[in-house]
Amino acid sequence: MSRILALDVGKKRIGLAVSDELGITAQGLPTLQRTTIRQDLAALRQLAQERGVSLLLLGHPLHMSGRESRQAGYVREFGDRLSSFTGVPCEYWDERLTTVEANRVLKESGISIEKRARAVDKLAAVLLLESYLERMSLCGN
Repeated sequence: MSRILALDVGKKRIGLAVSDELGITAQGLPTLQRTTIRQDLAALRQLAQERGVSLLLLGHPLHMSGRESRQAGYVREFGDRLSSFTGVPCEYWDERLTTVEANRVLKESGISIEKRARAVDKLAAVLLLESYLERMSLCGN
């Protein structure tokens, strides 16, 4: 099995996490500071190539009701462009509460607000990928 790259896409930053080759663990990667769409896509393509990524997993920001948010449409558009640019298929995964959970975990760890702000995107991507990997292992995939 090859690796999965998870992305928590925001307007200013993209939290990143990658699976191991067996699809068991998720490891956070440095957060990508957004610049231009062209530079963002190029940086992500390079990362996907370096890590041997076979699937892009993007957090799908839904409302608590399950309806798509405005950000969900933006993420889909970004994911479609990224998939076309990299040649790597893209899948969307419900990310409701991942950022809330990431903030809770970081707050409980006792780190400063400043450090928390820098770590939340990465941890949200890790939580997203872990939930996906857990579901895949339960389904026998």
